[in-house]
Amino acid sequence: MPSAFATVLNCMDGRVQMPANEYLRSRFGCTVVDTITEAGIVRFLADAPDASETRSALEKVRISTAKHGSTQVAVVAHADCAGNPVSDDVQMDQVRRAAALIRQHFPDCEVLPLWLDADGAVHDVPADAG
Repeated sequence: MPSAFATVLNCMDGRVQMPANEYLRSRFGCTVVDTITEAGIVRFLADAPDASETRSALEKVRISTAKHGSTQVAVVAHADCAGNPVSDDVQMDQVRRAAALIRQHFPDCEVLPLWLDADGAVHDVPADAG
């Protein structure tokens, strides 16, 4: 059953905030999206699990789940990311691995990896490239 809150780990890029949050409100049926941002956040979550940015993001998810009752978490990567200037394919892999890290830390949450394309459309990222 969806809660009033969902959580999103997203890039700080202002172009991706509204499309991601609107998608999550529709997808999860929540009324509020706790938004955790960092430039190129999937890079830290996927490739630097001990980085201060990763530890900070995980603590904020803990707050969202514990204090707001969030049970759904999305991790977002997007095209043309200045904070993570790698190919779309690399970011797709990173967002999958970032979602896996979140699932590991929050096994009771539904975790959804998302991709925002250059037009601002939101897409679910398949579990694997195959």
